Amino acid sequence: MTTGAAILGAVGVVAVLIPGRRVLLLGGLVAVAAAELLLARAGGLNLSAKLIAAGVAGFVVLAVLAAFLRRARWLVIPLAAVAAPFRLPLDFGSNHRFYVAVAHGGQLGRLLPLYLVLAVSALALAWDALTGRTLPSVPREIAWPSAAFLALASLSLLWTEDVGSGRNLLEYFLLPFAVLVAVVGRAPFTGRLPRILGVIAVGLASLFALVGIVEAATHRLIFYAHNLQVSNTYTSFFRVTSLFRDPSLYGRHVVLGIAVLAVCVWLRKVDVLLAAALMALMWTGLYFSYSQSSYAALFVVLLAVTLVAGDRRGRQVAAIASAAVVVVAIGIAATKVLHTSVRKATSDRSRRISLTAKVFAHHPLAGVGIGGQPRASQKLASHFGPLQNFVSHTTPLTVAAELGIVGLLLYVAILAGAARALDAVRRRHQALGLSLAAVFLALFVHSLAYSGFFEDPITWLVLGIASSFLVWKPARAEPPPAPAVTEPREAVPAR
Repeated sequence: MTTGAAILGAVGVVAVLIPGRRVLLLGGLVAVAAAELLLARAGGLNLSAKLIAAGVAGFVVLAVLAAFLRRARWLVIPLAAVAAPFRLPLDFGSNHRFYVAVAHGGQLGRLLPLYLVLAVSALALAWDALTGRTLPSVPREIAWPSAAFLALASLSLLWTEDVGSGRNLLEYFLLPFAVLVAVVGRAPFTGRLPRILGVIAVGLASLFALVGIVEAATHRLIFYAHNLQVSNTYTSFFRVTSLFRDPSLYGRHVVLGIAVLAVCVWLRKVDVLLAAALMALMWTGLYFSYSQSSYAALFVVLLAVTLVAGDRRGRQVAAIASAAVVVVAIGIAATKVLHTSVRKATSDRSRRISLTAKVFAHHPLAGVGIGGQPRASQKLASHFGPLQNFVSHTTPLTVAAELGIVGLLLYVAILAGAARALDAVRRRHQALGLSLAAVFLALFVHSLAYSGFFEDPITWLVLGIASSFLVWKPARAEPPPAPAVTEPREAVPAR
């Protein structure tokens, strides 16, 4: 099953993303759906009569919702933006009677709200293709590198060292996110969407921060991982998770809201007092995450936004502050290294990076396959430990280890294509372009110390929004130059 799923997934992501005929788009959506079904079957899904009946009933409901969505296609983007961060506390597996059950012990489930939006949007898109409605193509600078990277990741399931983890990444993240770019990138972009997206980004970050502050005050977590619960019991500080299961993931989402608000402040798109209150709320919530990777991402993004959109005094203050922060950070790091080992000073990150680099050195061309890096690092370690202790938490290294040089080049191509597309958006709509670029930069910086760049739906949502804007808001053609006006020559009298 995994072999068929890998091939169908690779074909599907290419067909739904690259410019082509309607039949390719329809075939790609069918291929992705078939790959998802095969992956679910490989994961233990049994197609009983009850489950098939439930699937048919669900398809009817999705079709009805798709009919409504076709009347207001501009809702695709805001619905995806609202649904993207949320995970319902549900657990899936063949050990449950109906394959699904409520999770216990503070665990979170999958991105079910986003999957619902994607399913309805994909049906609406397929409906439009069948009825002959005009469908734009995803811009090449986003479509081609994304399709190539996702196809390689899908095919790498054929040689991965951890089929279970690879299947999980494809089924719940990469294949759905290919559909995310396809449906959002073709969704209509209206003039009010930039303001709506800004409100969503800041509003969600404020909500997450508020919940985090309440958790810090009560010392009670809504969702959490078991190791965090143990850590909070034996440390002097209490890390919060808000509506997530990991403090760093929570911190990442708060940073995204701060980044968007910073752009709005510099471009004078929001009242200063309101912005100050929201900034204080989000910063307080971020503080209690105690996420160093989130602090670093926030610092880099605020510096970049100030240098690009700030005034002269703001740039000077940002430059001085950044220099001071760098000096202090180097001093603190040097002090830690002098009094302890590099491994302890980096919270075990140095060991993980070293092992991941060895995995890449042993498999330089195509890597160990999607999801295989932790297990491959575990095999190379001198001391055995739980699998989660070998996750590199560094996206470029993870890509190099799992997909080799080819995957690393495609990763760079995605970054280059995204930079080009976001710059094109900025030149046509400064606030939207800078906000999307700030969010993308925050995700990139955060992923250098905490994995999850390609597993975060916001990464692909940014690419989809940029695509939608570029295909629905083309650059205005410059008017042709006015013909030169020549003075009439004076008549020469005949002699």
